[in-house]
Amino acid sequence: MRRLFPVTDETAAQASGGTAERGGAGGVAGARVAHGPGAAALVDREWTLAELAAAYAYPEPVPGAPRPWLRANMVSTLDGAAQHEGRSQPISSAADMRIFGTLRALADVIMVGAETVRQEGYRPARARAEFAAARAAAGQGPAAAIAVVSASLELDFSLPLFTSPVVPTLVLTGAAAPADRIAAAEKAGATVVIAGAGPGIEPARAVRALADLGHTRLLTEGGPRLLGRLVSAEVVDEMCLTLSPMLTAGDAQRIAGGPPVAVPHRFELVSLLEEAGFLFGRYRRS
Repeated sequence: MRRLFPVTDETAAQASGGTAERGGAGGVAGARVAHGPGAAALVDREWTLAELAAAYAYPEPVPGAPRPWLRANMVSTLDGAAQHEGRSQPISSAADMRIFGTLRALADVIMVGAETVRQEGYRPARARAEFAAARAAAGQGPAAAIAVVSASLELDFSLPLFTSPVVPTLVLTGAAAPADRIAAAEKAGATVVIAGAGPGIEPARAVRALADLGHTRLLTEGGPRLLGRLVSAEVVDEMCLTLSPMLTAGDAQRIAGGPPVAVPHRFELVSLLEEAGFLFGRYRRS
């Protein structure tokens, strides 16, 4: 993996052949670069999980009442497909999955749409020994909770997501959701969080409800309909986008669907990594 942006003295050595040591959050030890036309061409190697965690660290919480920070993580092909045959795995890569796992390990809770749970065969986030000390130091539990967003609650509560999570699975829904399905979710051990006046959630209210439960490091993995609603509600603080060097054509969804926003949201590039032709961009709301 190479860091293409930003390139600093901590991540790149001088053209004379010196080697820069890792010297800050996200720095890469042993990277070499020639200043000039090839200034961004860092040595390609597999990053450690600690380096990835530093590169994708959440903003430091503000003393007092920490503000929730919602990060989205999605993958897209060159022609804009977020899936192939209904799943994201065919357009992913080993490096993408390492970052996927790292982002999960940094989060308090992972928001995901009910259809994505069905299509992707979602399982509970697992506790990983490599991140145990860092999570404990941050006051986090052993693994992120999964928060399934559903209006109908037509979910299979016999799945491991509900029967054997490391931490209880959350279900985000609205006050008008079917009472029998709410009861079924609670009987299965899920924690039901009401975050809307109607049958479904109100995105800003859902973010506040999770923060009230102590979950301020938020991650959403979509799918496109959920991400579209979060974008429209202007609650997405950060976008982590994997650009897959593939073309699929077809009629696959984009990473975000639903009604358009009145004015396109401007985000700034924070970092750009590359491995095997896959680009890993991190963007924050301007």
